Amino acid sequence: MQALQFSATGSLDSLQVKRLAKPVPGAGEVLVEVRAAGLNPSDLKNVLGRFPYTTTPRIPGRDFSGVVVEGPKELLGKAVWGGTGKGFSFTQDGCHAQYVVVPANAVAPKPKSLSFAQAATFGVPYITAWDALERSQVKAGTRFLIIGAGAVAKAAQALAKARGAEVVMAARRADVVRELKAQGVDAFELPEAGQLPEQAQVHFQTLAPEVIFDTTGYWLSAAVNTLAAFGRIAVIAAPVDGLISMPILDLYRRGGSVIGINSLLYSLEECAEIFEKISAAFDGELPVPDDFTELPLSKAVEAYNKVNEGGSEKIVLIP
Repeated sequence: MQALQFSATGSLDSLQVKRLAKPVPGAGEVLVEVRAAGLNPSDLKNVLGRFPYTTTPRIPGRDFSGVVVEGPKELLGKAVWGGTGKGFSFTQDGCHAQYVVVPANAVAPKPKSLSFAQAATFGVPYITAWDALERSQVKAGTRFLIIGAGAVAKAAQALAKARGAEVVMAARRADVVRELKAQGVDAFELPEAGQLPEQAQVHFQTLAPEVIFDTTGYWLSAAVNTLAAFGRIAVIAAPVDGLISMPILDLYRRGGSVIGINSLLYSLEECAEIFEKISAAFDGELPVPDDFTELPLSKAVEAYNKVNEGGSEKIVLIP
């Protein structure tokens, strides 16, 4: 089969499209013919050595959609989606290949309203966003501020809106804010850190947000001073050194809490359960994605380099 593989971490130098043997599923596993596979920032970071537990040689790729071609009879021929979970593409081969082997209970039925390429864009951002909403208790009526406008932030906005939350987004770039507003999203341009509480209250009609999701890793201190009493802050990113200053006195006076979000804490099987819950939300409530670029798997190295150079568009690899 055709597959992308890296033999060493630390740079993209060893990343190559190769011909490898098609994997063979064992007991309780399925072989999925990959029809589309998402390219996430964490896939790039994996090759660059940001995950010290990664073993090589390794096929990267955390999100896929495809058709089951070997495995339990009841799954044969079924269109499925899956991925994202712990170990997948780090200590076991991922899905940037023509075929992938995963446990039979680690795939979920693909929503019929989504093409294979569309389905492949959802895994990491939507699993991460779902976890953030669940653990920070976002529900109908929750005042929810999202900082950032990347894939996870947009997934959180769509899922929170489907739950009936009052959602506001804040982004650094004025053009991004204009684009969000054109899509009907309540959004504002990020001010100086000290002005964030005032700006947020303007958009929540003088009230403070009950939940803040910082998807950038740089607004935690300002978020603490923006939070309502007993509020929650979910975070998914941090500076390279992993350190950030936080006004802990202000946090405990508010009775607030900080929640770390990490999709790698969940197994493939647990992620499949979340995929099923996300599928249920597609009954007219979630927007169907169209802002991605499809590239053949043969151009995967080019795609990785594009992301590494700062490209922001979502890329889907098509075997």
